[in-house]
Amino acid sequence: MCGIVGAVAERNIVPILVEGLYRLEYRGYDSAGVAVVDGGGSIGLCRTTGKVAELEEKLAASPLRGRVGIAHTRWATHGGVTEANAHPHLSGGRVAVIHNGIIENFQEIKDELLGRGYEFRSETDTEVAAHLVYDYLRQGQDLLGAVGKAAARFEGAYALLVVDAGDPDRIVVSRVASPLVIGLGIGENFVSSGAPALLPVTQRFVYLEQGDIAEITREDVRIFDDEGNPVERDVHETNWDAESAEKGPYRHFMEKEIFEQPSALADTLYGRVGNHRVIPESLGPRAAELLDKVEHVHIVACGTSYHAGCVGRYWIEALAGLPCQVEIASEYRYRQAVVPDNTLFVTLSQSGETADTLEALRIARRSAYIATLTICNSAHSSMVRESDLVMMTQAGPEIGVASTKAFTTQLLSVLIVTLMLARHRGMDAEREREFVGHLYHAATASEQALQMSDALEHLAEEFADKHHTLFLGRGPMWPIAMEGALKLKEISYIHAEAYAAGELKHGPLALIDEDMPVVVVAPNKELLDKLKSNMQVVRARGGRLYVFADRETGIGDEPGVTVVPMPHADKLISPIVYTVPLQLLSYHVAVLRGTDVDQPRNLAKSVTVE
Repeated sequence: MCGIVGAVAERNIVPILVEGLYRLEYRGYDSAGVAVVDGGGSIGLCRTTGKVAELEEKLAASPLRGRVGIAHTRWATHGGVTEANAHPHLSGGRVAVIHNGIIENFQEIKDELLGRGYEFRSETDTEVAAHLVYDYLRQGQDLLGAVGKAAARFEGAYALLVVDAGDPDRIVVSRVASPLVIGLGIGENFVSSGAPALLPVTQRFVYLEQGDIAEITREDVRIFDDEGNPVERDVHETNWDAESAEKGPYRHFMEKEIFEQPSALADTLYGRVGNHRVIPESLGPRAAELLDKVEHVHIVACGTSYHAGCVGRYWIEALAGLPCQVEIASEYRYRQAVVPDNTLFVTLSQSGETADTLEALRIARRSAYIATLTICNSAHSSMVRESDLVMMTQAGPEIGVASTKAFTTQLLSVLIVTLMLARHRGMDAEREREFVGHLYHAATASEQALQMSDALEHLAEEFADKHHTLFLGRGPMWPIAMEGALKLKEISYIHAEAYAAGELKHGPLALIDEDMPVVVVAPNKELLDKLKSNMQVVRARGGRLYVFADRETGIGDEPGVTVVPMPHADKLISPIVYTVPLQLLSYHVAVLRGTDVDQPRNLAKSVTVE
């Protein structure tokens, strides 16, 4: 969602703020702005619709300077995409506020402030925060007290940064659900909604907890919990560097991240597999005790992570013999779930801050689950901190909005957890050794799949002028077909849907014609003959088939059928391997269509509001 950056230093912080916004562009946004406390004790403001580059041009024409400031990229929730609705928002000529999230009771507070004579210049919920903080300052509160009293009034999920020209040496921040991280420097300190924004200036971070309020100055950071008590939060050093958030020789971040998958998969195995066995203790000190008791599994996730969970259901039921239920988090949290005895609750999230999934986890912690497990790519996220067991994927920073390496490392992590459950359900050592060997092959097979990029770039020409595409799969390849369809629609804006191949005659067949490409994910599996029959039904209606198939399937090109030969991989890891060429196909189609690959319209990287 929105990108947030703040800085307090002895130097001019405007370049730091702008660079931070550039590094948060992957989150998606529609406008940008910056506010600094200048040397004269007033607020300098610059805002624009569009990209950060346009904000930078505007600043070049009318420069701002200051040692304390905040900056923002907005993803609209309240009000249209206009300069008036862009952040920061001001009050009284001295208070500037930026905000991520939603203040649900803003209208009630707005009506109260209107009654006191405050004038609103935007349609946002954020402007309420600016006026309310200013109102408390007028009543005699200092900035820390004013933000604290204002935050106590707000309902919803939000992160706030506030500066006051009358108190020009500090930033005060408040965090409820939406993530905030403080970056620690020498004689300067920073704050952001994501650590990648601050990598050029620090690698030391403090992650704020739910309800925290912090006061940030050049020399000090003071943090208070939701009851106003001073608290210490751990300092974490990251091994991510500024270069990890750069494209390098690649045209787009998404392309770079697709090609990083073999190394990310290998990294995800490290510490979880050893001596031909999985290591349950890598989930946490109580893992073995808890896994012994698991009799059911509930997986809850959103978007791409939901697809990983759907693949996981096939693995968990087939290999561990456990009933597994997979749900979309936004549906789970609003229904009354029945929890069987000894059920493990599993959340999947790239950021660990996805609003619906995080709330589902909190509901689960109040329910009768035996334990909670989070599979996540962000070590210091809310879900990681609030779960009993944790499996960290090792994807590293993922900048492109459309997930690639975070998804395949989630798949591998779910498979590792499945083997842990299977061992505790009696899987013998020889069978475990065989499966672990396949885990090691996932990175190699994915590397081989990347060698298909040139052929897929050529194939993409047959999709670039289409308006609709159908994806078909069976078994665990059905969710992979779903993921393939999602990637194509996310970045190329081609309408794409996925179906279990057996459902073709139950409706989708009505859509088939010569202008509807049909992508079939067909590894050499038990259901291949059935899938071949589905393919013939499509051909009989004039549909054009593109079949991703293991070289050993025996499927060959024929009129209306293009076979995309895949490297051989055991069926256990085929969902991981087959994901890679589907990502490449979507990428090349999007490039041909000229869309914004890394920042597709209307989408955000981290969905921290409902």
